[in-house]
Amino acid sequence: MPGRAETLARAAALRARFEAAGAAVVETAILQPAELLLDLYGENIRGRAYVTSDALRGEQMLRPDFTVPVVQMHMAHGAEPARYTYCGEVFRRQEHDPERASEYVQVGYEVFDRANPAAAEAEVFALIAEALEGLNLRAATGDIGILMAAVEGLQTTDRRKAALKRHIWHPRRFRALLERFAGRTPVPPARAALLAAADPLAGAAPMIGLRGRDEIEARISALREDAGAPPISERELSALGTLLAVRETAPFALERLRDVAVDLPRIGPAIARLQARLAALAARGVDVDALDFEASYGRTSMEYYDGFVFGFFAEGRPDLPPIATGGRYDALTRRLGRGAEIPAVGGVLRPGLMLTLEEAAP
Repeated sequence: MPGRAETLARAAALRARFEAAGAAVVETAILQPAELLLDLYGENIRGRAYVTSDALRGEQMLRPDFTVPVVQMHMAHGAEPARYTYCGEVFRRQEHDPERASEYVQVGYEVFDRANPAAAEAEVFALIAEALEGLNLRAATGDIGILMAAVEGLQTTDRRKAALKRHIWHPRRFRALLERFAGRTPVPPARAALLAAADPLAGAAPMIGLRGRDEIEARISALREDAGAPPISERELSALGTLLAVRETAPFALERLRDVAVDLPRIGPAIARLQARLAALAARGVDVDALDFEASYGRTSMEYYDGFVFGFFAEGRPDLPPIATGGRYDALTRRLGRGAEIPAVGGVLRPGLMLTLEEAAP
């Protein structure tokens, strides 16, 4: 295992590489306000965060990664184009895998740029790929934006679409919702009785929980609206299933997605963005003919990604997490921008894992 000094030296070298590419070096505090971060990072991090309490500052979290703090910093000073790099420790509990480190070093590169989103994505991906040369890694790519567009185009209620988009990062729950909205899941008898009652709360016991009567009535109203909505069609359900199963090299994936767009036309603009990205990657010297594209990739990672996503994996070491990951997070800048926004994409590397692979190489 590489030592701390060796890992920090590699991290500094990687940061210097990104600084030479035009990024400004930034730092963020190790302790971050917990409430906003728990909301933004989603369920994947919520159960793995180290949270503590401060008498003056309230709940605090040990930094689980750098992206959200960097976006907060950038958007607090406007939404101008910028490039940043950073390195330092991040902290995540590993309750289900004690062999994985709960504290490790990340190095990142973030681009805020309106001029050409596809070129920015290619820039981030290519710079990280170049930093990983010689490690014999497999690159996987995906696009959360294609799935979001597919959901938005479904012939169903806005409430159902909002629920599906909220659970894109939870594949089992997403599939269960699709089955329910397609009418394939029987309504539980207790719910059916509740919805059939003229006044479901008549004769109810005193309210003693956290929810008031208004909230309960609103929930019942939403359930009734959902019960009365027509099911998602088998044609759309089948097209979504085909989309989620796309796993090809990028050119073949592009053709498969164009076929799916016949039944899910709202994904057309997202497919055009994918095509532009592949052209930009090729211009950067990336062999897109051999680049893997998985339509479901990124659905168990950070919930702030909303477009292009990627990761680099050591296929001969399935015990190791990804060596590098990244993606686009435009919606995060809108949420933290106080009325401003700017397209943004970035990625992070783990220098400790890079050194581990180098030490194990024959």
